[in-house]
Amino acid sequence: MRDDRLHGGEVGVERWRACAERAGAWWRARWAGVDPYVLDVGLAVASAAIAVWTVWHDEPAWEWWVYALAVATALPVVWRRRAPFTVFLLNAVASIGVTVAAHSAMPQVPLAAVVTVYTVADRGRDWQRWLMLTGLVWGNVAGTRSLNGALFSLLTSVGAFVFGSLVRELRRKAADAADRAGELARRAEVDAARAVAEERARIAREMHDILAHAVSLMVIQAEAGPLVVRSDPDRAVRTFDTIADSGRDAMVQLRRVLGVLKEQGAGPELAPQPTLTELPAVVERVRESGLRVELECAEAGPPEVQAAAYRIVQEALTNTVKHAGATSAEVSVTRTGRELLVRVADDGRGVGAPRAGEWSGGRGLVGIRERAAAVGGRAEAGPGPEGRGFVVSARLPLAS
Repeated sequence: MRDDRLHGGEVGVERWRACAERAGAWWRARWAGVDPYVLDVGLAVASAAIAVWTVWHDEPAWEWWVYALAVATALPVVWRRRAPFTVFLLNAVASIGVTVAAHSAMPQVPLAAVVTVYTVADRGRDWQRWLMLTGLVWGNVAGTRSLNGALFSLLTSVGAFVFGSLVRELRRKAADAADRAGELARRAEVDAARAVAEERARIAREMHDILAHAVSLMVIQAEAGPLVVRSDPDRAVRTFDTIADSGRDAMVQLRRVLGVLKEQGAGPELAPQPTLTELPAVVERVRESGLRVELECAEAGPPEVQAAAYRIVQEALTNTVKHAGATSAEVSVTRTGRELLVRVADDGRGVGAPRAGEWSGGRGLVGIRERAAAVGGRAEAGPGPEGRGFVVSARLPLAS
């Protein structure tokens, strides 16, 4: 039985809440375009009219000051939104005056009192709300001459308090929902800005790798071409063919990268990301520049890991051609357990060993580290054994 009563009480609260929500929705739809001040003036006039009409129809005929007290109960309603508790006190003082001087002239449903109680319950501070409720219960019990009258007054005043409290709770929930929506919107903006920055960085890396590699080979081949054009015409032809191939390859890869900036409809026409199957072609073009390159390549791993390994090797060979002054290089891409190991070593002049946590070199070596980190791996670069040559190595996980 006790559980049934508790369940019944919960159902009653839910019904009150549902009624408050429906009433609030109806009220907003009905009066959304009305100036609140005009609405409050209308409530004050209606409350005053009810109070005066009750005094007018009461017996015996009352003096003018009773009418003045009746009007005084309603006038403060105009300012109920600005100072709800003050308006309640003014209404209470005037109502007590009418009750003491002309009890029978009080209306059965004092509209002004109901409106002010609702407003304090909705907008007042917590101590004001509970002080008002205590005063209402005491005043209705002590100031009413019959049990039925006391119960009716309590139902009217406490009902207005409950309704105002429900509206207050709905308003609080609406404000919380608005705050959460605003926070989600701000997070979405931050995520979008981060995604844009990451995409710009990715495009910058791709364009750097493509252009640095292609242009470096083209410059070296173009410088060597005039030297052999008379002594070895066949080699000169191969040199210029290599320049053309490097240029065409750069155009294809640039078109692939810049495709992300176009509309989605252009996407299917673009080539996929580079894979390790294309690495021998890169090595062959580097060999045309005069650098001997040994290649060992295990074509394994998901597309993003293969693309990262491809770019790391490409950038390392570009640095070798541009800066190392090397005659030979070794490239190995091997699979060990759940990792893809990438290593590019040359026999060039090398550089001084970098300090801990520091990368020597330019944007290319930074790009190598970023590409490895983007797929969850790590990369290192530094002088070879006994300070001879230069070694770039990376460990790329094949699965997360």
